[in-house]
Amino acid sequence: MNMMRILTVPVLLAAMTVPAAAQKLSLAEISNYLNDLETAKGEFTQVNDDGSLSTGQILLKRPGRVRFEYDPPNDALVVADGDTVGIIDPRSNEKQGYPLHRTPLKIILARNVDLTRERMVVGHGSDATSTTVRAQDPDNPDYGSIDLVFTRDPVELRQWVIHDGNGSSTTVILGDLQTGMQLSNDLFEIPGRNTSPIDR
Repeated sequence: MNMMRILTVPVLLAAMTVPAAAQKLSLAEISNYLNDLETAKGEFTQVNDDGSLSTGQILLKRPGRVRFEYDPPNDALVVADGDTVGIIDPRSNEKQGYPLHRTPLKIILARNVDLTRERMVVGHGSDATSTTVRAQDPDNPDYGSIDLVFTRDPVELRQWVIHDGNGSSTTVILGDLQTGMQLSNDLFEIPGRNTSPIDR
């Protein structure tokens, strides 16, 4: 199973020609929201680069941890444990590991999110309902980018799109997130963790 197709769930960028009825969220507001988001869980729908759909549950524990549990017939599991992103595909019995710092997800899982950092944000726009930010690692733009879509009142992350360095993208659409619960670190352990990352 291709890691980037799992981790890349692109957000459809809003057309800039739509009248801006909603006030655009500032980069500081978005950074503050992400830094205050310690734990969350909810349902997600993933749109892969080939148009196929997957659903499942996401668990998030910042910094560095996220778990994607995919519904049948997919049954895949993707876990970031703070250092490595592990991908387990029971259909092929395949296990892969990738360094978290080489994926665009590290931007929102960082201990301190600062989207005002020079060259991190390469796009920032809004439409009648949402604000979209495109961010990348300013030191390693070849790692890809992530589009983050937020609504306001209250500020909420609604979806993201990950664009990998090969031109593929994956969109993750989030359901209503529950936040502020206790999540054990055990949930973010990668099964068979002896798998070393493919590329550091």
